[in-house]
Amino acid sequence: MNKFHSEITKRQQRLLEELKKCDDELSGQDLHRQLYKSDNAMGLTTVYRNLQVLVKQGLVRSRHLPTGEVLYAPVERDIHHLTCVNCGETTRLNSCPVKPINLPNKKSKDFELLFHTLEFFGLCQNCIKPDNA
Repeated sequence: MNKFHSEITKRQQRLLEELKKCDDELSGQDLHRQLYKSDNAMGLTTVYRNLQVLVKQGLVRSRHLPTGEVLYAPVERDIHHLTCVNCGETTRLNSCPVKPINLPNKKSKDFELLFHTLEFFGLCQNCIKPDNA
């Protein structure tokens, strides 16, 4: 843990466990629904507030979609996507294009790297094709 990590609460731990169960990303509403189905229900505002704490602690990464929706994943899951700005279609990349880049040491005197995000936005093949109408 970095120096900003404090003990996480039981609610934060539940959110982290739910995120780790999923093999991709979840929205705050998805997490809220999953917890509601279990014995670990919590309010939607509480879910989002605790997700923000987990992001600030470097335990969860967030990805902002063109629609304004935010998706969350555990920080150790280094996943990146191509996202169509027209229809919202998302394609997961097979590997992290940033790994080969010479990034700063995870810890230095001036900066402690918690995680990185890399987002690609464009048009998918369906949106590029002209309408046949």
